[in-house]
Amino acid sequence: MTGGETEPSWSEPGAHLVADGVYRIPLPIPANALQAVNVYAIVEGSGIVLIDAGWDCEPALTQLRASLREIGAEPGDIRRVLVTHAHRDHYSQATTLRRRFGTPIAVGFGERDSFELVHAPGATLNSRHIAALRAAGAGEIADQVAARFGTHGYALAGWAYPSEWLRPGTITLPGGRALEAVETPGHTRGHLVFHDTQARILFAGDHVLPRITPSIAFEPEPGRSPLRAFLDSLTSVRRRPDALLLPAHGPVTSSVHRRVDELLAHHDRRLAESQDALSGTVSTAYEVARVLRWTRHGRTLAELDLVNSMLAVLETVAHLQLLELQARISSTELDGVIHYSVAVRARA
Repeated sequence: MTGGETEPSWSEPGAHLVADGVYRIPLPIPANALQAVNVYAIVEGSGIVLIDAGWDCEPALTQLRASLREIGAEPGDIRRVLVTHAHRDHYSQATTLRRRFGTPIAVGFGERDSFELVHAPGATLNSRHIAALRAAGAGEIADQVAARFGTHGYALAGWAYPSEWLRPGTITLPGGRALEAVETPGHTRGHLVFHDTQARILFAGDHVLPRITPSIAFEPEPGRSPLRAFLDSLTSVRRRPDALLLPAHGPVTSSVHRRVDELLAHHDRRLAESQDALSGTVSTAYEVARVLRWTRHGRTLAELDLVNSMLAVLETVAHLQLLELQARISSTELDGVIHYSVAVRARA
């Protein structure tokens, strides 16, 4: 493994060589604090296999073309897109590549329920999240999200069904490179990472990010206890051989294991903080989220924008749900809002 890339800007356009035959290509994300998404071009014989494809917009496609030219390729040379998960910044541009060039798209089988919900008659953006916000006691945030997004349907072109549903196992690329598709639910139900054990690199998608903690279950159809699934997935990845971390957002870094350890420690702290926040006057996920601090800058919930406020409350819900599964807290429902209290055994 190498020591990873140097600063100053991981989002600088281009085709950046990160491993033998592997190029990191940052593509812009419109109006998003994440700046960019890394897609990875694996040069395989006479063609390219892409890991993720970016957000479906002209600036991203233009940048993809320019970056591929740096390695003597064009979008038409892409033989297949392996998508880590079905978020817009990873998946939607793959649908354009298929429409224009016939490029096959493969995504994890676990994403199928979300695709089916999106394609259901009358499906609207964030309907599940709006309901979850109301149950969390965050009615005002739910109203704002509903006003901004709730009447809009999904852009189905960007949610076109994939060419193939991927199951865990070995994927052999045209040039002989072997990638192991590993199920890593949590960020989404069907999230996959792709591990090249011979080259000691991990295409991590949004499962392991070097600077931020991945959001939990921000998807149309989340599973039960997504945080538990995420922590189990992190533990599973930690048991695999260490590798160079090739993330979807942020610079390449030298050790997957080191970052996984940091993420596990973060969530241990967050579980403890969430439990400690519960008191006689703090009982809903919204109230707990107001006690906690957010981002590396320690911001309050009130200082976050609408989308990040929604994510913060939903992540708090995930932590409280896991605490209840661990019998550390209990819950009751009153007028459609879930209230939590510390379990008697947990107090002892």
